Amino acid sequence: MLKQLHIQNYAIIDSIEINFSPHLNIITGETGAGKSILMGALNLILGERAETSALANKEKKCFIEGIFKTNHQLVKEFLQNNELDDDDEIVIRREIAVNGKSRAFINDTPATLFQLKQLSSLLVDLHQQFDTQNLSDNEFQREVIDALAANGKDVEQYQLVYKNYRTVLKELEILKNEQASANKEFDYNKFLFDELEEANFSENEIENIEAEIKLLSNAENIKTILSEIYFELEESEQPVVQNIKFISNKLHSLENFHHNIEALNKRLQSVQIELKDIASEINNINNSVTYNAEKINMLNDRMAAGYRLLKKHSVTTTTQLINIKNDLEQKLVKVTNLSNEISVKEKLSTKFYNEALKMAEKISLKRQKQIKPFEEKVNQLLKQVGMPNAKLKVNLQNISLLNFFGNNNIEFLFNANMPSGVENKNQRFDPLQKVASGGELSRLMLVIKSLVAKSVQLPVLIFDEIDSGISGEAARQVGKILKELSAAHQIISITHQPQIAAKAETHFFVFKEIVNNTIVTSIRQLNADERITAIATMLSGEKPTAAAFENAREMIGN
Repeated sequence: MLKQLHIQNYAIIDSIEINFSPHLNIITGETGAGKSILMGALNLILGERAETSALANKEKKCFIEGIFKTNHQLVKEFLQNNELDDDDEIVIRREIAVNGKSRAFINDTPATLFQLKQLSSLLVDLHQQFDTQNLSDNEFQREVIDALAANGKDVEQYQLVYKNYRTVLKELEILKNEQASANKEFDYNKFLFDELEEANFSENEIENIEAEIKLLSNAENIKTILSEIYFELEESEQPVVQNIKFISNKLHSLENFHHNIEALNKRLQSVQIELKDIASEINNINNSVTYNAEKINMLNDRMAAGYRLLKKHSVTTTTQLINIKNDLEQKLVKVTNLSNEISVKEKLSTKFYNEALKMAEKISLKRQKQIKPFEEKVNQLLKQVGMPNAKLKVNLQNISLLNFFGNNNIEFLFNANMPSGVENKNQRFDPLQKVASGGELSRLMLVIKSLVAKSVQLPVLIFDEIDSGISGEAARQVGKILKELSAAHQIISITHQPQIAAKAETHFFVFKEIVNNTIVTSIRQLNADERITAIATMLSGEKPTAAAFENAREMIGN
């Protein structure tokens, strides 16, 4: 509830403080007294943009503060999510400096206008004259039916499943797009892979073949040279190996004459052993090198195949070719894996869809059960508020595709001039926004909120001149609805109708007065006698008659 509203230096308001009661608060006053200014100030703490023209005194800042009391869970969650003090009492303050700069605070913590609007939407339901856009909104209309059907928990559970379904569908779409893209290249990649797989080159094979071909192509020359080297080392008249051995023996005979000779001789012996080993390996190589024309041709064919693939793939080494083959293999495997993933996701999406559809059908059935009694209650109340020929019809259609709220489209249709006794099927019903006037929408909104309020806890309800265009019995019925609604909700209503004012628990009177040669708007709470006078004045004018006073007493008493 809104406990207190404090306004300073706003428009023609110098300073006022209003302490509201928890039930039906009525605000009256002559036209032009400043009732709409109160709504303008209230809008500022609800997040509307501010202008410097709002300052009454251009040398002082404007200050508007609202103190709310609530234990609503959504409000607590908002405060916690925005790291604001979580108290049962919430203070929203708006300041406009003389330079036009505006600041907002929630529980003394600076806040943005966006935060202000988010919070205020949870605290206040402000219904101004002709401000009935929500009523024409299909989303609001669905919320009304769901509130009456007590679908809150069911819709929440459905939405969890529906989100899972939509998430899997999105993942499935991504996988299918990947698969489509991969499939375009699959045949070509498979051809490339098969070609490399068939070639089956091992690590460094092309480079090794190239070296082997060089060897085999020069086999005769290589054998001649190797034979000559081996001959000089081992088989000539004075072979190198034997000469070194001879020299080593000579040197050995001198070891007793100089201490360094033994070490030198050991080194010479090592050289002799190493040369003998070299000669042996040269002989082995010589024996292994054989000119083989058939093998050369085979190797040339293998190398040609390797060069062709190197050129085709714009690489220079066998290792790079093998890496390309491995990459192609991964791409081919990925296509296969995508098919498996898609199959899994399709099964999962079907599972979630079937779960969501079952829940949506349950929600739809509960909605359908509420439509007829809702229509009957609304139409009965419309008669009471001065619209005897008006009829509301709720059109619920099943849709083939699930949405975030189930499988229904809900639309309120209206006929303002339907004679009694005429069958509905012979009358045309149109969407609200096309056929209902502002006054009709205002009263219809009041009727609907009065019904919804019995099913859900609404925030503070503020009605700004909802009685426009009605009087007499219709006004009395509007007052009666407001009174009933205020039993469980705080209501603040600005009215010109005495029948509505008479229902007030707390009656405020807005008036203008001259203070320091300046006209300012003030407000005061009326006592019992002042209420009678105010309502009598509303009934018969500035100088109410005795009958008006009596009528006022009777209206308040009733």
